[in-house]
Amino acid sequence: MEPFVTMGLVLKETRYREADRILTILTPKLGVITAMAANSLRLKSKLFSACGLFCYSEFTLVPGRNMYTVREAEVQNIFHGVSSSIEGVSLAMYLTEMAAALSPTGEEAARELRLVLNSLYMISEHRTDLRVIKAVFELRTMSECGFMPQIVCCRDCGTYDEGDAFYLDAQEGHLLCASCAAKAGKNCNLDKAALFALRHICLVEDKKIFAFKISVGSLAKLSAVAENYALTHLDKPLKSYTFLKSVLP
Repeated sequence: MEPFVTMGLVLKETRYREADRILTILTPKLGVITAMAANSLRLKSKLFSACGLFCYSEFTLVPGRNMYTVREAEVQNIFHGVSSSIEGVSLAMYLTEMAAALSPTGEEAARELRLVLNSLYMISEHRTDLRVIKAVFELRTMSECGFMPQIVCCRDCGTYDEGDAFYLDAQEGHLLCASCAAKAGKNCNLDKAALFALRHICLVEDKKIFAFKISVGSLAKLSAVAENYALTHLDKPLKSYTFLKSVLP
């Protein structure tokens, strides 16, 4: 079959035999694919850098029966700053594992790819608190995958932002104001600032997704809700989660 060229981000690399790697790559047109990078672990290989974890590269791929084969690869961005801290690396591992689990296979995934790239850029350049990046990625990924929470108004009474406390149900994805939450026997898990940030993350256009400010206290509430919401809707636990929580509680 004829080779073709695609951009792609390496979400996972697995050593195979002595010097080969099996790559999980997120591409804009084909979603998540698997590719064999033969001899890419050899230092003199032209594939060595471009096939590394978190590398955004231009790949020339040859289709195969079970996976693609990497014929050529050229680095576009390596996100060097990600590896400057254990917290940054751990978060990047968590985000890419979640992307691999939730992004489509065999169909377009340009928006999912853009979100991962923007998140890795924010980690690499130390642009904002890592907890902000994590919450943004969790909520936006869930929204892109069809699990957007119903956050415009209270499910029961229809109020938009009356009061200072709110409750987001992780399982059902609906919002309750403090009064309706009390009637339902639920403890509020969001303050007004955290709710506004949550709405911003889920609803704003891509290029403005990180353009908000939030206090430490409200960020703690947003982080807890975002994490709980994402993990509730995943089919299985993420391997990277436990270690991430040990370095970024």
